[in-house]
Amino acid sequence: MAVDDYEELLKHYELHNTIGTGGFAKVKLATHLLTGEKVAIKIMDKDSLGDDLPRVKTEIDAMKNLSHQHVCRLYHVIETPKKIFMVLEYCPGGELFDYIIAKDRLTEEEARVFFRQIVSAVTYIHSQGYAHRDLKPENLLIDEDQNLKLIDFGLCAKPKGGMDYHLMTCCGSPAYAAPELIQGKAYIGSEADIWSMGVLMYALMCGYLPFDDDNVMVLYKKIMRGKYDIPRWLSPGSVLLLSQMLQVDPKKRISVKHLLNHPWLLQGYNCPIEWYSKCPLGYMDEDCITEMSVYFKHSKSTMSNLISEWNYDHTTATYLLLQLKKIRGKAVRLISSVVVEPSASSFKELQLRHKLNFDDFNQGEFPYVFGSMEFSDDDLFYEEHTCSTTEKISSKEFSGYRSELHSVDSSPATPIKSMMPTKKSENKENSDSKLPKNEGPFLQPAPWTPASKKKGVLTTPNNNILAPAKDKSCSIKETPTKKPFLLSNEITSSVISPERRCRSVDLDLNQAHLDSAQKKKGGKVFGSLERGLDKVITMLTPSKRKGCTRDGPRKLRAHYNVTMTNLLNPDHMLNELTRVLPLKNVDYVQKGYTLKCKTQSDFGKVTMQFELEVCQLSKPDVVGIRRQRLKGDAWVYKRLVEDILSSCKL
Repeated sequence: MAVDDYEELLKHYELHNTIGTGGFAKVKLATHLLTGEKVAIKIMDKDSLGDDLPRVKTEIDAMKNLSHQHVCRLYHVIETPKKIFMVLEYCPGGELFDYIIAKDRLTEEEARVFFRQIVSAVTYIHSQGYAHRDLKPENLLIDEDQNLKLIDFGLCAKPKGGMDYHLMTCCGSPAYAAPELIQGKAYIGSEADIWSMGVLMYALMCGYLPFDDDNVMVLYKKIMRGKYDIPRWLSPGSVLLLSQMLQVDPKKRISVKHLLNHPWLLQGYNCPIEWYSKCPLGYMDEDCITEMSVYFKHSKSTMSNLISEWNYDHTTATYLLLQLKKIRGKAVRLISSVVVEPSASSFKELQLRHKLNFDDFNQGEFPYVFGSMEFSDDDLFYEEHTCSTTEKISSKEFSGYRSELHSVDSSPATPIKSMMPTKKSENKENSDSKLPKNEGPFLQPAPWTPASKKKGVLTTPNNNILAPAKDKSCSIKETPTKKPFLLSNEITSSVISPERRCRSVDLDLNQAHLDSAQKKKGGKVFGSLERGLDKVITMLTPSKRKGCTRDGPRKLRAHYNVTMTNLLNPDHMLNELTRVLPLKNVDYVQKGYTLKCKTQSDFGKVTMQFELEVCQLSKPDVVGIRRQRLKGDAWVYKRLVEDILSSCKL
């Protein structure tokens, strides 16, 4: 780990544990020092990305142009000669896929709440000229208020000729791919997205895929026939909507415009789906501008001009995170910090103190896999006979594509594999021109406030489900009355030194109250004492050391990626898992009560990586098993873990 690559990042963020990992990238939980808000930082190695680097650029460009309540927000992009850092909205709820499999399937009412949010997000990105082309439950994250956020725009297309322009590239995930796409025909991106939404809705309400087979060619035939089973629990309304989205002929497929007013999606609601952005690009919040003006010692007009450049630098990140604090009902305040000049020795000290943070994997309380970040030749969705002659390329040209977090299963028997761009000229489908930074197709509404601050509770019109419907009211909520800002002489410059950049916010708050004269007089001595104190805390606090062994299992709250058992003894549960895993041809490494598992193909290639952790649940007082998929096809992982747990004597 080269400290220079992390120097700019660590000026503004305190890095915590890894919450997702892959072959060429990882995602870390972090805290933005000036606002105290949690963020997810995707760290990518440019050399390892190779030919997939253009896909990352495509994703960044798209996310810079998108601002919507159901699209994961990009805050900050830092690029060094060797690394790319994407600072993103943190969604502690994990993937929608994990939520589905934890519940087996969702009720129709709960599926409706989520699907309205999906329709809202997709309608918005289509209005901005983008087709996502990789819609699936793994690419939808759940935030702290149980709302969905769409991620992974690496395969999106922005046709220069508009949304009616035909695309040719075979990409996405086979099980979610539209028939016209796998046949190699020219297709319209928005129509292909509607088919994927139909598969997604089926997965929500059934808990499995409408088109699935271990043999990929058989899977293709099922998709092209468009025939699927209709479970008895589906209502006539949901069956009708599925049939309208899963039309083999794209011209007979329902449009996103008609989805907004579809009777099934309006049940229990008094208005169509709100698809427009509640925080459109270019919106300037006076409270946030005022606070930043005071903090950075600029006039409001200067600060406003700096923000309106939307460079996705630290200024953009600070403004957007302040805006997020306001939306969540928090005080619009920045945290003052002591100015300590950087020194060369501090970088070496930083490297020693945080080497394990960068190089080792460690799970968090709410781990999740953030998008698809790694894939291989076998993972690519491409069959030579299905694409037109102008689109055919050899598998050799696929070999450079490596991407975001978890790779899908690469074994031949896997029914669902990642579909990646089939040629480098794919970028021709994306418009070179960007959306105007301060313009949009909508009037700029007032900033909104979430209807409910209660976490983990999903509500429907009858208040009997587990999912919030923020678009139910069909009106934009007014913001609270603005509070006056208190100017303080204690607010100092925003420069954060290497000595301070990995410090806790608590220390920042305490140091902010130091008298300015004391700072000048004792700055150097105090800085040395701080660094010495950090070393002592690191040595004496077990939780600060990576890889420290616990006397017992972690105590976790009940979560949908935690399976409850009937056992009271965690050691007995651990012994059961270690007994069963070899029987299922799963290799594992034990770290305390955590089992890092993987499966391999006959040629030794890793096809699946996941974690099983024995934990203690306080309510009720029983042993649980935390599950986390790191790499591999989502539905293959589901079947494997179910097989493992069913074979254990729980």
